[in-house]
Amino acid sequence: MSKKRLIFGIVFFVSIFIVGFSLYLGIILFGNYAIDNKELVMNAATSVEDPEGNLITKLYIENRELVSIEDVPEHVIHAFIAVEDHRFYNHRGFDLRAIGRALYRDIVSQSKAEGGSTITQQLAKNVFLTNDKTWLRKTKEVLIAVNLEYRYSKDEILEMYLNRIYFGHGAHGIETASQLYFDKSVKELTIDEGALLAALPKGPNNYSPIQNPERGMKRRNLVLSLMEQRGFLSAEEAVRLQGKTIPTQKNQLTDNPAYLAYVDLVLDEAEKTYRLTQDEILKGGYRIVVEMNPQLQEVSFQEFQDSANFPSTTGERQVEGSFVLIDNETGGVIAAQGGRDYVRRGFNRVTAQRQPGSVIKPMAVYAPAIETGHYEPYSLLKDELMDYEGYMPRNYNSKYSGEITMYDAMKDSVNAPAVWLLNEVGIDTAKDSLAKQDIHLEEDGLAIALGGLRHGMSPLQIAASYGAYANNGIYRKPYFIREIYDRNGELIASRTVEEREVLSPQTAWYMTRMLEAVVKEGTGTAGSYNGPLAGKTGTTSFGEVAGGARDIWFAGFTPEYSGVVWMGYDSTDKEHYLTSSSSVPTELFKNIIGNTSLDDRLMAFERPSFVVDLEDPIRIVAIEDLTANMSLSWRGTNVNLQWSGSEDDRLHYYIYEKKEDGKEKIGEVVGENKFTIQEGVNVFSSKSYVVVPFNPQTNKEGDPSNIVKAQFRLFSQEDNAS
Repeated sequence: MSKKRLIFGIVFFVSIFIVGFSLYLGIILFGNYAIDNKELVMNAATSVEDPEGNLITKLYIENRELVSIEDVPEHVIHAFIAVEDHRFYNHRGFDLRAIGRALYRDIVSQSKAEGGSTITQQLAKNVFLTNDKTWLRKTKEVLIAVNLEYRYSKDEILEMYLNRIYFGHGAHGIETASQLYFDKSVKELTIDEGALLAALPKGPNNYSPIQNPERGMKRRNLVLSLMEQRGFLSAEEAVRLQGKTIPTQKNQLTDNPAYLAYVDLVLDEAEKTYRLTQDEILKGGYRIVVEMNPQLQEVSFQEFQDSANFPSTTGERQVEGSFVLIDNETGGVIAAQGGRDYVRRGFNRVTAQRQPGSVIKPMAVYAPAIETGHYEPYSLLKDELMDYEGYMPRNYNSKYSGEITMYDAMKDSVNAPAVWLLNEVGIDTAKDSLAKQDIHLEEDGLAIALGGLRHGMSPLQIAASYGAYANNGIYRKPYFIREIYDRNGELIASRTVEEREVLSPQTAWYMTRMLEAVVKEGTGTAGSYNGPLAGKTGTTSFGEVAGGARDIWFAGFTPEYSGVVWMGYDSTDKEHYLTSSSSVPTELFKNIIGNTSLDDRLMAFERPSFVVDLEDPIRIVAIEDLTANMSLSWRGTNVNLQWSGSEDDRLHYYIYEKKEDGKEKIGEVVGENKFTIQEGVNVFSSKSYVVVPFNPQTNKEGDPSNIVKAQFRLFSQEDNAS
C-alpha cells in the first residue's frame, strides 16, 4: 500500500510539474506570439527647426516627442508609481494582491469596473489589445505583461509607458504633455507639476486642469497624498504642495499659419530628395533643420495679409500671389509664401509654373548674348516693328526708336530689341544657358524672349536664376532642408550645396549693373528700399481684354538674397484679370525686405577686382545754340565756336565744316563746349560750321547742331580776358 502511495505521490507531483511547466510554457509562447516588437515602436512627432535650433513646427499623427527615462526626474517617476502601480519594482508584470483586490470588488459590485492593472499591463493593453473589459482580454494582458517583463528592464518598460500614454488635448507622451501644460521640458518639472501629469492618464478629459480645474486640483492632490503614503514625500511637503495652483491655460501647439507654405515645401523635398514619405515623417520622430529665417517668414506673411498690397479683384475671386527668397551663398530658401490664404497641403504657388513675361529677358536673352562675346551692355540693338515669319512682337507703347542700347532696352523693358537679339544669338543659345540653371524649355520660337512659354516657370526657378548674377555667375540649386536626424539623434542626411558656373563673372557683373538701373530709373522704381537692389519687372497680357494682364512679376536680388513676387489669378478669364502693372509686386518685394534686418546689410554690390566695371551710360544731348565768332589776335585770325554742352564730360563732340558736297571733320573735343579754329581762316571768306555729339560707348553720332557762319570781331574773348 505504501508503495502505491509513493507511486501516486510521484505521479501527482510530476503531473503538477507538467501542468505548471505547460502553463509557464503557454505563457511564454502566447506572450511571444502576441508581442510584435514593431508595435512597440511608437509614432513620434517630427520637429522642424530653423538653423538656430528654434522650433518652427511639429508634424505628427500623434503629437508625441520621445524622452529618455534618464531625463525624467525621480520625483515625477515617484508620482506615477504612487498612483498607478506602487509595487512596480516588486512584481514580474502582474500584481496578485492588486488582482485579488480587483476580483473581490468586481464580484461585490457584479461588474468589471476595478482595474488592478500594473504599469506593465497598461502598456500591454495600450500597445497590443483593445479596451474591452472581458476576462479573455484580461488574461491576454497578463500573459503579454509577463513576457514584457521577461524581455525588458523596469526602466525600459517605464520609459515606453511614459512616452505612450495620452494626457489630453492632443498630447501623447509625457514630454509633449509637459510642453502643453507647463511650457517646459519634462526634466524641468517640479514635484507638484509631475503629480498633475500623473493624475491625468486615468481620465485626461475628466481631470483636465483646462476643462475641469476643480477636478484636476483634487486629482493632483490625491496623487500627492499617495506619494506621502508610499514614502516619497513627507507630510509637510505634501501639505505645502497641495496648496500650489494648477495651470488653466494650455500652451499653443498648433501650426503657425505663417509657416504652412514653407513646411509643405519641406515635406515635398523630403519625399523627392530623401525618399521620406509624409506618412513616415508624421510618425518617425525626425528632427529636420531647415534654412528658414523666421523673422522674414513672419514679415512676408503679414504683408500678404494686407489687401492694400494687392490689386483689387475684377471678379469674385481675390488676386493671388506668391513670394520666395533665397540665400545667395548657399541656395537655401529662407522664406516662402504660397498664397494669401494658404492652407496645409494646398496649392503652393511658389512652385507653380506661370508665364514669366519680361523677367525672362535677362535669363534667356541678355546674359546669353553677352556670353557670346559679340555684345556688351551698350551695344546697339534694333528697335523696330519687324515680322519674323508671322510673329510681330510689339513694344508696349507702340513706339520704336530704330536703335537702342541693351542697357536701355533692359531698363525700360522694351520688347522689340529683345526678340531681335534672341533671333541674332539663336534660340539654342538661350535654351542651353537656361538648361544650365535647371530650366528646360520645350519651345523653339522667338516668343521665348518675352516669356511666351507652354508651361511657364516657377517663382522658385526664377529666384535661383537671378541669384547667379549676385554670385559672380555661380548658380546654386535652391533647397529647404539642411539636415535630417532620426529619432535617436543620428544624422541621416545633410544638404551639399550644388553649384555650377553658368555665366562668366564679367557677364554677371554687367547684368547686376543693368538690373540696378531698372530699379533706380527704369520700370522697377515703385516703392522704396534703402539697400542695394537690382531686379526686373514682368507682365503677361490677357489678349481677350484690352489692357488686361494675366501675371505681374518682380524678380530681384540684393548682395545676399534673391527673390520673386508673383501676382495673378490661378485661372484668368474675362471676369478675372489684372488691371494693375508690375509696380505692385515691385513695391511689395521692397516692403518685405525693407521691414526686416536685411535692410541693415551691405550698402552696395561689390565688384570683383578682376572684372571691368560698367560705367553709367553717356547720353547724347541736342545742340541748338551753336555760335561762331571770327576775331583777330596776335596769333592771327580765329573762329571761335561755342555751344551748350552736356554735364557729362565723357561726351565727345565732332567739329565739321559744311561744304557743298557734304561736310569735313576738322576737329574733336571731349567734355568741352567750345572749339577754336586757327588754320585756314580767311577774314574775307566766311565758312559754315556744325557740331555733332558722339557717344564713345555706342560709337554713335547724335543729331547735328544748327549750322552757323563765323561773324567778325576785333578781339576774341580769350584775348580780352588776358
